[in-house]
Amino acid sequence: MANEIPLRADAQRNRDRILAAAEEVFREKGAGVSLDDVAKRAGVGIGTLYRRFPTREDLLAAAYNARFLAVAENSRAREAELDPANALRAYLEELVQYTNVYRGFAASLGIVLQIGTDGCLATSEEGTRLLENAQNAGAVRSDISFDDMVCVATAISLATERKSSPQAHIVRLVDVFMNGIGTG
Repeated sequence: MANEIPLRADAQRNRDRILAAAEEVFREKGAGVSLDDVAKRAGVGIGTLYRRFPTREDLLAAAYNARFLAVAENSRAREAELDPANALRAYLEELVQYTNVYRGFAASLGIVLQIGTDGCLATSEEGTRLLENAQNAGAVRSDISFDDMVCVATAISLATERKSSPQAHIVRLVDVFMNGIGTG
């Protein structure tokens, strides 16, 4: 959303307070919490929240923006060290890890990635690029789409979000998926 009109100072303060409150409330209670709770924590009216973030997914996308940017940046930084299939695997593992920050966020992942924040766009573009690289290298079947990967990331996130140490399970489930879409 790089072409947004700059907000007035008071509107920007309200937006920042809403995002800070959303981070706190989502971490404490999960992504499905009442948006009234977010507005109260931010010290703004619910109308102010909805003017800035018309849907829960808009608020989640804005709250996750930096995390999604980090997924894309981290992926590009490690790409030279990995073959195309392993670059895709590492991206998917990290996407799932970040998706598990707020309990219940996984159920909205597919919608949130379509919101259009800089982070959503960067994460989606990076995942698509890595998938195409792996397909062009002959490591991944050509009938797999980025939407398929988002569905799998959602499923893995839902399966692991309540585990106290989910990393090993995430790695295992991503491995199962990658073996299933491989061409070899």
